[in-house]
Amino acid sequence: MPTPRLRFAPSPTGYLHVGGARTALFNWLYARRYGGQFLLRIEDTDKARSTDDSTRAIFEGLEWLGLDHDEDVVYQGANVERHQAHARQLLDAGKAYRCFCTQAELAVIRSDAAVRKDAFRYDRRCHRLGPDEVARRVAAGEPSAVRFFMPEGETAWKDLVHDTITFANKDIGEGDFIIMRSDNTPIYNMAVVSDDIAMGITVVMRGDDHISNTPKQILLYEALGATIPQFAHLPMIHGTDGKKLSKRHGATAVGDYQHLGILPGAMLNFLALLGWSPGNDIEVMTLAEMVERFSADGLLRKASVFDPKKLEWMNGQHLSLQSAEEIAPRLIPYLERAGFATADDLAARREWFHSLVDLLKVRARTLDEIVHQAEPYLVETITYDPEAVAKQWKDPAASAALLERTRAALATVEPWDPTPMEETMRAFAEGEGVSAGKIFQPMRVALTGMTVSPGIFDVLVALGRDRSLARLDAAVQSLRR
Repeated sequence: MPTPRLRFAPSPTGYLHVGGARTALFNWLYARRYGGQFLLRIEDTDKARSTDDSTRAIFEGLEWLGLDHDEDVVYQGANVERHQAHARQLLDAGKAYRCFCTQAELAVIRSDAAVRKDAFRYDRRCHRLGPDEVARRVAAGEPSAVRFFMPEGETAWKDLVHDTITFANKDIGEGDFIIMRSDNTPIYNMAVVSDDIAMGITVVMRGDDHISNTPKQILLYEALGATIPQFAHLPMIHGTDGKKLSKRHGATAVGDYQHLGILPGAMLNFLALLGWSPGNDIEVMTLAEMVERFSADGLLRKASVFDPKKLEWMNGQHLSLQSAEEIAPRLIPYLERAGFATADDLAARREWFHSLVDLLKVRARTLDEIVHQAEPYLVETITYDPEAVAKQWKDPAASAALLERTRAALATVEPWDPTPMEETMRAFAEGEGVSAGKIFQPMRVALTGMTVSPGIFDVLVALGRDRSLARLDAAVQSLRR
């Protein structure tokens, strides 16, 4: 078997979307699993819609995901001369012919087919032109496209996802399909086959919306005397409503999820399960584990559902698996944008900051949630959540008095560690004649402004003695205003 060579070939007409990222991932996993090469080709022949911004977004998306490519990036638009040469090769071999039909003439053929209630198929009128007539028209500068001459029979391949797929050649498209436009630029199928031959691609893995293109491409490979690669057509990705994933389902660009605080490892893990199963009910995997387990046998035929809640759950799993040292570099830019801290400040308190990340990550599903939880520990003055105040400080005077006594009890704790804290506070609650929760909940609001946080003693340790006591003083003052 030849060394596997696979490619991801996006068109730079928009951002790297979820479906494209999934396709890139499966190609990358196959190449890495079987010791092959993963290549990147930018299909920029549509000059009107291709943009540098889109190309840059594709590169940035792949870089964020960690899907590195081998060899130099190929730009399809730079290879038009080779596409033209392959078309001439087909013309010279009699496997393609020039078509001088105008759009008006083709419209009449279509109209006649519609009247007969037949599917449109080109009637090969230009194939019947003699070589002298063709040469005369070309010499006169008459515009002509190039059509591939469709042979009789059928075209079949063993798909890595769908097993054997067969098309009767008479049912492929509209008969003799165009491979070069009248302006001498290639049609998609011609350009793709020419490029894949030049790049030595052995496996073409893409969405199953390309199945109808595959028989045309196989016929072109055969006509050019080239080795036909294996094909794998991946199922579509649907939204939770069962319809093809689109912007109406929310964010579909990979970059959007990066900015929403999703980890690249979680995104890759989530995407991998959209169309592939590692078996044994395994779900949470690192990228290295995905490479180790990947096999084309696990590729699924059925469309997959992109569920944002499942993605958040997956992200939470990856957050819990990663160390603070791994999470912190990704988290710092979010904290800086929120205005809670600077990178220099956090670097100066590295050990404390990492302990805070470890404390908060277990209750978070995204980096954004960690940022929200981290605010009370990073800012000087906190804001009390109105619902927390209404629930835990119903009687301001009584709450202020209780917090004042709580503060006095806490001030006696030595050292500032969870065990003596808990002993002191439970003894204090017993002396007050209330459950510990009646002390801890009002205190939690005073310390964090929220009703939900890590364990109260973890909060006290993270804030430190001085800030904890100062927060209780501030809460008392606020309640007595």
